[in-house]
Amino acid sequence: MRYIDHHAHMVSRTTDDYAAMALSGCVAVTEPAFWAGWDRSTADGFEDYFKQLTEFEPKRAAQHHIQHYTWLGMNPKESDNRQISVEVLRRIPRHLDGPTVLGIGEIGLNRVTRNEIATYTEQVELATQFRQLVLIHTPHLEDKLKGTRITIDVLRRYPDLAPGRVIVDHAEEHTVEAILEHGYWAGLTLYPQTKVSAQRAVDMIEKYGPDRILVAGACDWGPSEPLAVPKFIAEMRRRRHSDALIQRVVLENPIRFLSQSPKFKLPAGLEDTVAARQ
Repeated sequence: MRYIDHHAHMVSRTTDDYAAMALSGCVAVTEPAFWAGWDRSTADGFEDYFKQLTEFEPKRAAQHHIQHYTWLGMNPKESDNRQISVEVLRRIPRHLDGPTVLGIGEIGLNRVTRNEIATYTEQVELATQFRQLVLIHTPHLEDKLKGTRITIDVLRRYPDLAPGRVIVDHAEEHTVEAILEHGYWAGLTLYPQTKVSAQRAVDMIEKYGPDRILVAGACDWGPSEPLAVPKFIAEMRRRRHSDALIQRVVLENPIRFLSQSPKFKLPAGLEDTVAARQ
């Protein structure tokens, strides 16, 4: 079954991972800007990283017939450094016209500090000003509920940013309901150790339905799985869910959200499939 992984840190993955994803049905990925494994010492380091996301990775993905899009932003982990954050945010607008840049992301909170909230708020304002889609990271473990509440509180200060243009990612059982109730898209991150397993993701879809829910592997440097979405598909089939429902979650929902950007193009061969479901 064909699918789109809306959150994949492919700069941290091998070319073999691209090949495996293509063989498993992946037709497109979107890659949010994130932490490189260490804190960068200058804003110039982010400039080079943004070039990697917008110039190198699309070519690498294309070798396997996978479309590659990206999001640009100051990631939550480094956003506590206000000096560098301010300079990075000053530079981001010049990159937003890139043909594969879909919006601002991943932004949000890590340890829910005052500096992180300030940087996050400024990026929400930036997205509103430039009419960008937004992809938001929510904190891990004990900070998730508090961080998700603050994330939503900040978003609600910007009524010109429509909730339907925002993904609040890394949702879990205790945060997904609030995300959906406020009209945002909820991203379920399929990790082998933390975040959400395929089984838990299916549980949430069975409880809340498929509307405005996305699933992704968010594969990165650490323990993660580039084939997480196919494993989710297998779990859905194991529970005897229809292929129509599975396709809605892993293909049609991402297309519906991402198509709000005029830069997103339907992968070849999907026009009839999507049209038949509208």
